[in-house]
Amino acid sequence: MDVLLICANRNHHPAPVIPYGACLAADAAARAGHRVRVLDLMFAPRPLQAVEAALKNSPPDVVGLSVRNLDNNDMQAPVEFVSELATISWTVRQFSTAPLVLGGPAVGVMPEPLLRRTGADWAVLGDGETVFPQLLNALENGGKVPEVPRLGWLEGVPYRVSVDTPCPLTSAAILPRFSRWLDLKAYGAALAALPLQSKRGCPFSCIYCTYGLSEGRGYRLLPPAEVAAAVQALSAQGLKDIEFVDNVFNSPYDHALALCDSLAAVPHEGRLVSLELNPAFIDDRLLRAMKQAGFVGVGVTAESAADPVLAGLQKGFTAADLERAAAAVRRSPLPCFWIFLLGGPGETEATVLETISFARRILRKGDVALLSVGIRIYPGTELEARARQESVLSLSAQEMLQPIFYFSPGLDLSWTRDQVRRATAENLNIIHAGSLSHPWLPAVNRVFHRLPLRPLWRHTRAIRRVVRALGRDI
Repeated sequence: MDVLLICANRNHHPAPVIPYGACLAADAAARAGHRVRVLDLMFAPRPLQAVEAALKNSPPDVVGLSVRNLDNNDMQAPVEFVSELATISWTVRQFSTAPLVLGGPAVGVMPEPLLRRTGADWAVLGDGETVFPQLLNALENGGKVPEVPRLGWLEGVPYRVSVDTPCPLTSAAILPRFSRWLDLKAYGAALAALPLQSKRGCPFSCIYCTYGLSEGRGYRLLPPAEVAAAVQALSAQGLKDIEFVDNVFNSPYDHALALCDSLAAVPHEGRLVSLELNPAFIDDRLLRAMKQAGFVGVGVTAESAADPVLAGLQKGFTAADLERAAAAVRRSPLPCFWIFLLGGPGETEATVLETISFARRILRKGDVALLSVGIRIYPGTELEARARQESVLSLSAQEMLQPIFYFSPGLDLSWTRDQVRRATAENLNIIHAGSLSHPWLPAVNRVFHRLPLRPLWRHTRAIRRVVRALGRDI
């Protein structure tokens, strides 16, 4: 079959994200014998015209639409992406009668509302590289599409879901042929890193998280030696900036160590980053292994430094665990990007000040702390149930495509914003969520992309000094 796979994400902040899953799905469909084209709209100056041209020039038998995010996750300046997605799907319907299939991370979180908003025929709920080729084969051979596992669709008013069969991970889920599908030079010029995974699935119980919904609660691990070989292959092609996008990189701990050992054992020039380290599993041994493996930066998803909030978020670690992790980070030469969420269940003025004080105290010159206010609420999460119990949320699940945030009812929003503004004004290496969507960031990325200053965020202090000298700030 002729397949047109459209990557709908056009968000450039803080940097464009390479559509990893879409490339894996495209590879898998091509291996299954289908003729696949990828239309990536990230850099398209006129995206709707590009969609129209692709449909007219070579009419496809099936159109896939990859959806990465519903919005920018910023309570202070929310931007939703669903309207643009709906316009793209409407353009597809205007110029093609081919079945329209939704896939991507956002689809696994809110499939029914997205199907209703876009008018698509099918939603891929499982791993795209497994489910999408099976769907294509069923469509081509006249098979019963509802028998394909992990699909969602609308049958009149009801929403239907096919059998939830586990999707085992294979080596084919590690390294797609990025250069076949994408303009990697454009992504490189915008400081986008090549994404890789070493596992899927998440057994943790964070009340706001959707990984368990979309990837499953159990770990599905990829062989460390094969992941290391993928890094080596990318590096040999001159693609050195690589980010591990596992939902938690350092759990299971032994798997992370084995991966680092495998990376250290193969010659590569990769500049590796992971921004998803759990503080409960950070120690000197892990950070030494990551340094030897070729990592140039790490990130810690701390969320809070106050026990009442950590308990409310069901993070599974305490402030004491966070202190131990911070001590290990300070002993490591790797720069660290710390992530904090203010306003969760149990948050008070005292806990906000505790977290900001922790951020001020732990940061070294090359470290950065991101302070976000409010937490995006998604259907099916514990946070949704909590928000409804506290009368913070009254919208139905169908209405939650628009950005909806939780903010502790016992905390004043204006006061919290003032504390964040003060912290960012007084500390050049503390930033807020709005910093990630600053209009100057794409220009900054273009200026620095030819320089070996990776990761760029480790130079936040210097960049902010320069921008301040120009009368602005990031």
